[in-house]
Amino acid sequence: MTVHPAFLVDHQASAAPLAVRVVDPLALSHELAAAWDALAAEASEPNPFAERWCLQSALHLLDPARRARLVVVQGGPDGPLIGVMPLANAARYGRMPLRHATGWTHPNQFHGAPLVRAGFEPLFWSILLGWCDAAPWARTLLHVPRLTADGPLHRALAEAAQRRGGAAEIVHREERALLDSSLSPAAYWEAAVRGKKRKELRRQASRLAEQGEVAFRRWHTGDAVEPWIDAFLALEARGWKGRAGSALASHGDTEAWFRAIVAGAGEAGRLDMRALDLGDRPLAMLINFLCPPGGFSFKTAFDEDYARFSPGVLLQQANLDLLDDDRIAWVDSCAAPGHPMIDSVWRERRALVWVNVPLAGAGDRFRFNALTKAERLWHRWKRAEPGLTDDQDRP
Repeated sequence: MTVHPAFLVDHQASAAPLAVRVVDPLALSHELAAAWDALAAEASEPNPFAERWCLQSALHLLDPARRARLVVVQGGPDGPLIGVMPLANAARYGRMPLRHATGWTHPNQFHGAPLVRAGFEPLFWSILLGWCDAAPWARTLLHVPRLTADGPLHRALAEAAQRRGGAAEIVHREERALLDSSLSPAAYWEAAVRGKKRKELRRQASRLAEQGEVAFRRWHTGDAVEPWIDAFLALEARGWKGRAGSALASHGDTEAWFRAIVAGAGEAGRLDMRALDLGDRPLAMLINFLCPPGGFSFKTAFDEDYARFSPGVLLQQANLDLLDDDRIAWVDSCAAPGHPMIDSVWRERRALVWVNVPLAGAGDRFRFNALTKAERLWHRWKRAEPGLTDDQDRP
């Protein structure tokens, strides 16, 4: 295990000093691996992308330059695990040459929250920020992408920043579809989808049944996972993502990561996979990660040759049985804001925020304040220029 010098802080709630360490994700001790797995069940906010079965493979396969540091906060060298977060140093902030520390992510990671033990959120951020202050590679600010707006981790980060004499600045915000209702699946479908659209979908389902035997399938624990993985990768690659070169199977690293995490999710009890078949041919497939009390709709794909039958929407209708799962209170769509399909079926919304917090050095605070003023001016100008894209929302 590779260990950076520990940053130790005494805290009245802990008998032992807290230690921040950088560890090698490919050389975890058995004890630390078990503690990471256990932390997921006690986390303040669920995030499958920060659980060991998902993040460990991402760091191995999707970070070939080894930019990321897997940072763990513990109650002493052998104490309980408080939090886990991947961090990286970045040389640029948007278009600006500005060194800073950032939560490490990749294009298929749809939530940025670290795993933090419930009740320890303010302490985690205070210790982590203090450690970043002392780290020679960290400069200016800590950038945390995709936190749940006003969730326990966002509120605690704002509190920690305020105690340090700074502020947690929201630099980007977006909303995406969320399934969060006490209704039954049938009642939700009727309330969420217009009557004319429901009638059209019933017609499409009837026309599809004329093509052959239609069946819904669901993966169950103990079933082989590899045939599902192979089928999903092939289905996605046949569609527009394959033509654009953005399908998971378009690149060896993303395919290897996908295979590893779907198998890992199955072993961890997090996997929920569904398919709509016409005979032996899958027309639509869907992968959820269930992390009570929440769920994350990770990936979906459909056969574009059968688009006239709306197989993806028909599968989403069947997917509403998640509302009957007593373990799951809500499901994050992981979809882009304004997604035309899922936004028409799931009517609730989840807000995510990207947050900057200044580091403690005088130079850090000066650069942070200058950046904050520049961003505020830029956003005012951007609101007056609606043609600008999200990729242009930073100076």
